[in-house]
Amino acid sequence: MHDQAERVEACLRELQDRICAAIEAVDASDGDADGEEGFREDIWQREEGAGGGRTRVLKNGGVFEQAGVNFSRVSGDTLPPSATAHRPHLAGGSFTACGVSLVLHPHNPYVPTTHANLRYFEARKPGMDPVWWFGGGFDLTPFYPFDKDILHWHRVARELCATYGEDVYPRYKRWCDEYFLLRHRNETRGVGGLFFDDLDEGGFERCFAFMRDVGQGFLDAYLPIVERRMHEPWGEREREFQLYRRGRYVEFNLVYDRGTLFGLQSGGRTESILMSLPPRVRFEYDWQPEPGSAEARLADYLVPRDWLAGDG
Repeated sequence: MHDQAERVEACLRELQDRICAAIEAVDASDGDADGEEGFREDIWQREEGAGGGRTRVLKNGGVFEQAGVNFSRVSGDTLPPSATAHRPHLAGGSFTACGVSLVLHPHNPYVPTTHANLRYFEARKPGMDPVWWFGGGFDLTPFYPFDKDILHWHRVARELCATYGEDVYPRYKRWCDEYFLLRHRNETRGVGGLFFDDLDEGGFERCFAFMRDVGQGFLDAYLPIVERRMHEPWGEREREFQLYRRGRYVEFNLVYDRGTLFGLQSGGRTESILMSLPPRVRFEYDWQPEPGSAEARLADYLVPRDWLAGDG
């Protein structure tokens, strides 16, 4: 299993490089950056236990107010509670985990925020055979949604899943809708995408290939939307609504997100774990959009929907 972890780590490091290069290219194409050019990289080691990672953050770019792309590989003698909640038989076991996680917060409110994550776990416990599994996915959070963009996003997701079976896209799309749900508000975080976990079906090579395809598919799904919307005109009204809706992103990440919990419970680097939070956000008590406004329209999109119904 050591060889498996090494192969996954090499793949994820290369994926981080590829995604960062693509984000830098589209960010520089706008030519309106106020901050440092490109990504700043921090190499870090865990204070307790083995492992570390490299965190890359782009701030105040031409397109992205903040873009974070993090790679980590960590090991420990005991799996954190968040990792054993659905696997109680592994409680007390040691682990190795590696992954890439990213969150992109654009300046322009018409460009959606997005998140992607790919991860690999190995768990070992005395008296049991070692086990491994993959997880991850990607999801889209627009503030001013366009059907054309959402259809493109889900078509790419469906296409990359097609090789692995007709049931894969609808299953992982539904799982995404169920996972990225703010249950205390009864609304989804955005318009979904793909989410999978505990993936070991079909053997290591098949699962590894699927993870790689999801990573490549993220760029194919997101960058055309960015390029289509990055020059949409916007003003203070749109900015204020964007900041308000970013509050929902904060709520989800701090209340429900498994990756945030795992990182904090496993002794990860706090700055890297919380890089997903937006640099600026607005909370306002019981704010309601004006009926019939573009802002009110978003609520219709924050419920699970079969976006590709009837789509050939």
